[in-house]
Amino acid sequence: MSAPSVLPDPDPARPVRQLIEAALPDARIEEITTLGPDNRSGHDQTEKAAGYGVPLRITAVRPDGSRQRLVLHTSTADAFGHDRRSDRAAEMLLAFDTFGSIPSHVEVVDVGSLTRDGRFLSLRDAGEFYLLTTYAEGDVYAADLRRIAKERSARPEDLARCEALARYLIALHSGKGAQGSYRRAVRDLVGHGEGIFGIIDGYPDDVPGAPPERLEAIERRCVAWRWKLRGMDRRLARTHGDFHPFNIVFDGSSRLALLDTSRGSQGDPADDVACLAINYVFFALDAPGAWEGGLRALWRRFWEVYLGWSGSAGVLDVAAPFLAWRALVLANPGWYPAVTARARDALLSFVERALDAPRFDPDDAERLFA
Repeated sequence: MSAPSVLPDPDPARPVRQLIEAALPDARIEEITTLGPDNRSGHDQTEKAAGYGVPLRITAVRPDGSRQRLVLHTSTADAFGHDRRSDRAAEMLLAFDTFGSIPSHVEVVDVGSLTRDGRFLSLRDAGEFYLLTTYAEGDVYAADLRRIAKERSARPEDLARCEALARYLIALHSGKGAQGSYRRAVRDLVGHGEGIFGIIDGYPDDVPGAPPERLEAIERRCVAWRWKLRGMDRRLARTHGDFHPFNIVFDGSSRLALLDTSRGSQGDPADDVACLAINYVFFALDAPGAWEGGLRALWRRFWEVYLGWSGSAGVLDVAAPFLAWRALVLANPGWYPAVTARARDALLSFVERALDAPRFDPDDAERLFA
């Protein structure tokens, strides 16, 4: 039996009517009007172009004959930080939370989502949001790196897992991202609250090895790198976005599972590469002999396998600001409170050299353990 065909709704205003009926019981819609961004009758240099959506003005009539005008706001994807559905949801929720704090501001009546079948779903009683996922059996990869640092030795299976991670990224990065998203990814690298600006703002002013003037100088270098990367749209690829050892899980059979893909799951492959690779350095910094005994071998194997992929060598040309971002996280006492001043200084020196060089050289890591 074939599936029944879906006929168009003969009343396209039905969802709006249902929304108003829920928000204003017993009211009926008298008129729906599209509002433009600029109500001027003429056109001159002050004319405003379209904003972030096309609002509808709705005139509702109550049983007592009184009228109330409401505006229904929706938003569409654009290049101004609204390209992801989560961006647009955040904009609506922020409006719901803040409109009432401004004197003489229009009031919020409701906030919600338009469902896939065309219904309005109210979220006005919602608080924080939740996410329910499956569970990954096994141990985080950080446990492997801690063991290697402690034992000062890498086992054959450690090298195999390192190679498997490099090959996983090769396959992942072969997928392309949505057109126009690279510039957003580079902007987020530097200016997002979870990016370089935000991580630097999370440093107290008196952190040993990371005085404000040093962090400011690193930040300025990263802004310069943003302008170098900004036009490299050809580099856009599918990415994990937070490929560090606490988001990587191996079970007893070395089957891989990943946690918490981030930042839209697309960007520059150098992000994922730097995010994992720098941990081979980090876990060796305060463990004498760990670099020579095992973590150096993983660092070299990871770069060797990944860079052996045809077309991936360009990652060294752009790696510096991504390496800086990840090193700033590792050196931040808010994220890693036990990191020593010596290790922090070593990490920041490492990225300062990388930011100043025209091309990242993985062999520079050896200077940290000389």
